[in-house]
Amino acid sequence: MTTPYAEVIGNPIAQSKSPAIHGFWLSALGLAGRYDRALVETASPADYITARRTDAAWRGCNVTMPHKQSVMPLLDRLDPLAARVGAVNTVIPAEDGTLTGYNTDVPGFWEPLAGRSFASALVVGAGGAARAVLAALADAGVATITLQNRSLAKAEALLAEFGIAGTVEPIGTAGTAVDLLVNTSAMGMVGQAPFPLDLLGRVRETGVVYDIVTSPLDTALLIAARQRGLATVDGLAMLIGQADHAFRRFFGAVPPRERDAELRKVLTA
Repeated sequence: MTTPYAEVIGNPIAQSKSPAIHGFWLSALGLAGRYDRALVETASPADYITARRTDAAWRGCNVTMPHKQSVMPLLDRLDPLAARVGAVNTVIPAEDGTLTGYNTDVPGFWEPLAGRSFASALVVGAGGAARAVLAALADAGVATITLQNRSLAKAEALLAEFGIAGTVEPIGTAGTAVDLLVNTSAMGMVGQAPFPLDLLGRVRETGVVYDIVTSPLDTALLIAARQRGLATVDGLAMLIGQADHAFRRFFGAVPPRERDAELRKVLTA
């Protein structure tokens, strides 16, 4: 019997932690299956999708940059959330051969914030990751959203697309206090420009600082936030959270989240 498998596609793809996450859960549950990486170098993943449609062992794939939007027209249907976000990060085949696109980044982002209430949020960056974050904040009823980005026009267009009557500012702008600061940009990542730490001055003492960067995991932003006594959430929280929703669809099982601490040790070894 052919082993069922799922995988993650992107370019580059060697850095992805998804195989380690799904592999850990498959092993922990004793399930027959595997999770691979697939480098898709072309601008469109059309050839990849065509080939996988006829593979009976294929249970679907996660999609990372730069294919989260280019994969959408290749699918037969979109989950309403994925359509609203304008990005797909999970593709699932049905028994009739049709493919459906989902976005698990939205619930993955919000998972570590569940149970909290935020009246205001400052989001830095207006790229693909910001789309999922803005959707999650809008769904959670965050009343006041400020979006900082190098291109103000891009930020304004993104807020308009999501129907958010928010404020747009240049990156690093000082302003009113917020309950939540989220870095969706590459700033602070290895080899990238540093994050403007002065923005921490805008976070209320009871606020949360969330950095979705995973390399390094403990960013300068998170270190500085903890030094100020602020609650923090790192990039692995979103990564593991979104993988949870994808794993359930790929393998029809609930991942053993009670072993998250052990999984984190594997991912950071």
